[in-house]
Amino acid sequence: MAIGVLGLTVGLALGGVVLLAALGFVLQRTVDTEAFRTADAVALLAAEDALPDPLPVAGGQVRVQVVDAQGRIRAASIDADRLVPMVRPERLNRDRRQRLEVPAERVGLAGPVRVVTVPAGTAADPLTVLVARSMADVRHSTHVVRTILLVAFPLLVAVLAAVAWRVVGATLRPVEALRRGAEEITGRAGPGRLPVPASGDEIHRLAVTLNGMLDRLESGRVRQRAFVSDAAHELRSPLTNIRTELEVAQHLADRTDWTAVTANLLADTNRLSRLVDDLLLLARLDEAPPARGTGPVELGALLAEVAARYPSPPVRVASPPGPLWTTGNADELRRVLANLVDNAVRHAYGSVVLAAEAASAARRTVGPGVGSYHLVTVTDDGPGIPVADRERVFDRFTRLDDGRARDDGGAGLGLAIARELVRRAGGTITLTDAEEQHGLRVCLLLPASAVEVGLETVLDTP
Repeated sequence: MAIGVLGLTVGLALGGVVLLAALGFVLQRTVDTEAFRTADAVALLAAEDALPDPLPVAGGQVRVQVVDAQGRIRAASIDADRLVPMVRPERLNRDRRQRLEVPAERVGLAGPVRVVTVPAGTAADPLTVLVARSMADVRHSTHVVRTILLVAFPLLVAVLAAVAWRVVGATLRPVEALRRGAEEITGRAGPGRLPVPASGDEIHRLAVTLNGMLDRLESGRVRQRAFVSDAAHELRSPLTNIRTELEVAQHLADRTDWTAVTANLLADTNRLSRLVDDLLLLARLDEAPPARGTGPVELGALLAEVAARYPSPPVRVASPPGPLWTTGNADELRRVLANLVDNAVRHAYGSVVLAAEAASAARRTVGPGVGSYHLVTVTDDGPGIPVADRERVFDRFTRLDDGRARDDGGAGLGLAIARELVRRAGGTITLTDAEEQHGLRVCLLLPASAVEVGLETVLDTP
């Protein structure tokens, strides 16, 4: 505010100085123009040898003299001196027009006095017309304007400063309300919303944006709190089992079957290790940016590699007719397929089928909007998942009723990890019904490699 008022003051002061200078210049040029007009009229009379005596002039603030080459006054106006020229002879130039300043007492006018000279007469009898005009009116007009500016400018600055203070205050009042609201939210460390002004200006949009950010932060805090609670609950279960096994073994002493105890402890330890690994992986996925296009991966070989970990009757692979290349991280894609197959084997009644289709076949199967994506499916003949729960199962620590047994079911992190890894690869994952039998089909759309897309485009071109 202070800088603005200072800048306004400096600007008005410079404007006032320029205005006074321009006004003085214009008025002086007006005086010179009128004086030259009078001098030209007298010079015309002198050229015709028709100078009257006294010379006629208009107004009492004008003096006219006609001087010859010897400095003698040939004619003069009624108020002009007839003995002493208004301009000393040595200052006169007989060949050009001049503008001169002379002392007021030499002319007998209120100063300052402006004198113009115009050559007249003939070559045999050169004359000079002198016209003097008082600049008192010009000085008075300039003084009046300067006084008005000196009085009006401070008042104008004060009024503008007061208006600016009110306007800036009214403009910043919503910002202060936002600051107080943010301070209150920070002080109570809980959910809250900032006040939104009624105006539809930038402050209104800022408040709406900040409230949206606060909502997202609160939602993230709620998810984090729920995640920590679920993780603590899941970690407590194997730890409780391990502690119970050890306490029972210690109480029974020599009657303890250490082989069975060791097997139970090893199972709980493995489960605890898998849970910790899954939690660390999710934490890294939340922090790390997506790493797409890290390398080409052949889907047929990847499916065969994952299926080889399971007995042949439950898991089989419908091999694609040719190699299908996708971009992504091979370890992450292997982890995705392993999680999906583990989940399918856990719930399947008889068989699990892994299949892959090329981008052109995927467009025919899924729809024309698929683009250059390969389709990978994991199909089981289990009970399936209700449509209402197919999005919820991707949430962390989510287990449906038939999968809540911790011995058979997982911790509810497999599908969540699979979705995050598929997103990092640039693909999508959805759940649908199996087409030929009851069960569930998991559909993965993975981007086709650039070389394969170019080749397919060439082959599809007529």
